[in-house]
Parts: sequence; C-alpha cells; structure tokens
Amino acid sequence: MKEPLTDFGFEDIPVGEKTGRVRDLFSKVSSRYDLMNDLMSLGLHRCWKKSFVHRLPLQTEFRILDVAGGTGDIALLIQKMYPHLSLQISVVDLTPSMLEEGRDKAVNEGLLKGLEWFCGNAEQLPWPDGTFDIYTVAFGMRNITDKDQALREAWRVLKPGGWFFCLEFSQVTIPSLAKLYDLYSFQVLPRIGQWVSKNEAAYQYLVESIRQFPNQEQWKQNIEQAGFEGVSFENWSGGIVSMHRAKK
Repeated sequence: MKEPLTDFGFEDIPVGEKTGRVRDLFSKVSSRYDLMNDLMSLGLHRCWKKSFVHRLPLQTEFRILDVAGGTGDIALLIQKMYPHLSLQISVVDLTPSMLEEGRDKAVNEGLLKGLEWFCGNAEQLPWPDGTFDIYTVAFGMRNITDKDQALREAWRVLKPGGWFFCLEFSQVTIPSLAKLYDLYSFQVLPRIGQWVSKNEAAYQYLVESIRQFPNQEQWKQNIEQAGFEGVSFENWSGGIVSMHRAKK
C-alpha cells in the first residue's frame, strides 16, 4: 500500500520522510539560526517570546516542558525572568545541533541550574503521564509531522490542571498587512536566508510551512479534540503570530 503524504512546505512527501528532512534542514542552519530569527522578524521574535513567557502561570518549583525548544530561547527567558521560582525546565528538540547551540548559550549566560536538554520527537515523549505543570512550544509545532499526535502527547505528559501554551505563526487578519507580509515572506526572506546562512531553500520551506499551518480557529479545534479545555487564543501583530492556551 502506498505511504500517505504530508506537507513539507508546499511539497507533498511521504509521511515517513518528513521528520528526517526537518532534522536535516535545522542541522544545516543551526549555527546561524538565532541571527536569522533577528533578521527575518526585524527583532520582533524577541518581543513575541517575552510576551509569551509573561503569560505563563508560573509557580515555584513547577516542572516545564519546552518542546521543539531549539536553541533554548524560551527556556532561557523563563530562567532569566523568574530566577526566584526554582523551576525545572526540560527542553526537547529533534535536532542535536540546535540543542548544542542552546546549551552553549546557557553556559555563556551562566544559566545552568534547573535546565535539562533532550533530543527527541514531540510525537513520542519519553516522560510518564502527568509529569509536567506547563507545556510550551514556540514556533515549532508547524514542523511536527503528526501535529494531532503531538497534541495528544502534550495532554498525556501534563498533570491534571496543567497548562498548554503554543506560540506559532498564524493567519494575518488585516488584508493590507497580509499583502505586504506575503511580499516580504516570499520575495525577501529566502534571499536573506541565502545571504546569511547560504541556504535559501531552508527559509523557503519555513515560509511555506507557515502557510500550511492551521489558522487560529482550526488550531483551536485541534487542541480541543486532543482533550484540552478552555482553549483560547490571542492574535499578535495583526495575526502574524498567535498564542493558544488551554488546560488539561
């Protein structure tokens, strides 16, 4: 029987190939990933991530799982913004070289306490049921092959009453901004990728993957179907990004 297809940007590929291709893509750009984020978003990603961390209902000694944690931006922000809470943060990502970049940043910034780094897949997490108080994923969910399975895993590893927080590029809600955003995304960003990381194709994929991700309302429904309650979202920057939150 022919293997089902999934999206890799605008390309349809066999489901079994996507995880490996995503890992390979991020391996190639990991050393310039943080710089590219600054250039591509004109620095806005730092504001979005800080606002995201501000929304987390953190309490002392909470256990947090940061999925698709990449170079550790969310985990390190949490540690810097809430050093008094004695939090335990586990960062998991598919790509070893991205995690290496994150560990290096943590060492350089003196943020060693309360951080663990794991290489793994969001669709099959290695922790027991009910381990974490908060699950975060920022700009990584769209790269996961089976997003609904990842949501089920999120629900599984959270404690009863635990929180799910997702920050992701979404559907622009202002028509005039949407046209400018498309022009910038498809004409400018891949060229920046070629200039800085020598990999135009990687950033072409990242732009296309944004367009393939469910819009705000559809993603809300997906989260509800995974078993979460009280699902809500906020649009930021005219819907360029949205933050979804939900409770187990």
